[in-house]
Amino acid sequence: MTLSITTWNINSVRLRMPIVADFLNRYQPDILCLQEIKCLDEQFPFEAVRALGYEHIILHGQKGYHGVAIVSKIPLSEDHRHDYCKVGDARHVSVIFEQAGRRIRLHNFYVPAGGDEPDRTINPKFGHKLDFIREMRELRAGAEPGVSAVLVGDLNIAPLENDVWSHKQMLKIVSHTPIETEGMLEIMREGGWLDLMRQDVDASEKLYTWWSYRAKDWAAADRGRRLDHIWSSPDLGPLLARIDILREARGWEKPSDHVPVTATFNL
Repeated sequence: MTLSITTWNINSVRLRMPIVADFLNRYQPDILCLQEIKCLDEQFPFEAVRALGYEHIILHGQKGYHGVAIVSKIPLSEDHRHDYCKVGDARHVSVIFEQAGRRIRLHNFYVPAGGDEPDRTINPKFGHKLDFIREMRELRAGAEPGVSAVLVGDLNIAPLENDVWSHKQMLKIVSHTPIETEGMLEIMREGGWLDLMRQDVDASEKLYTWWSYRAKDWAAADRGRRLDHIWSSPDLGPLLARIDILREARGWEKPSDHVPVTATFNL
C-alpha cells in the first residue's frame, strides 16, 4: 500500500482554487497540506474540495493572513492547533490518521517569513521568526509512543548551501542567514526528524520549491530556494519511495510562488 502526502503554499486558496482542483484531479495525493490559505474556516471552499474526493478537511484559518489546511481522502482525527509565540496566528495544525495499520501524526506548518532585514533589533518580524523557530525545537518526532510522524509545510528557511541559487549572495538574505539555517538544523537534530527531500538527493545538488514573483522570467533566472519541506520520524525514512517537486506548477495560470512537493511512501 502506498501513501502520498503533498505540501503546497497556495497563497490564497480561494483565488487559486482552479489550480488546486487541477492538481488534485491530475495527481490525486492521499493528503494535501496547504499553507497561506488566507481565509476564515467558514470561507474555505469545502464543497469544491469535497467534490474532488477529499471529504476530510481540518482547518486553522485566519482572515486575510496565514492559515493552514489539511484535506484528505483518509479519515483524520485528534486534530490540534498550537499557537506558536502566543500571538494568535494560524500557523499550525496537526492530525492523526491511520494507513496500513500504522498511526501517523501529521503536522502542517507555516513559519513566519521574517521580513526583509535580518536584524531583530530593527525588524520585529525577524525576531518573531527566530522565536518561532526556537519554540519548534521542542517538537519531537517520537513524541507519541506507537505513532509515526510527518512534518510538512512552508518553513521559510532554505537550510543547506544548495537549497538556494547562490549561497554566498544569500547569506545576508532572510531565509538563508546562518542564525536561521542553524536554527532549522537544530530543530531536526533535537527533534529526531529526517529531511526526506534530501534523503535521496545529495546535498551537492540544487533543490528548489520557490521562485520569486519579482523575476521577469522565473524559469530562465532560476533563482530558487527550498522553502518547503517534508520531514518524518526515522521509522518512515526506509519506506520513502520518492519525492516529487512539481516545478511546472510555477508556470501555471495565476500560480503561487511555491510549487507542490509530494512524498510517496510504500507502507
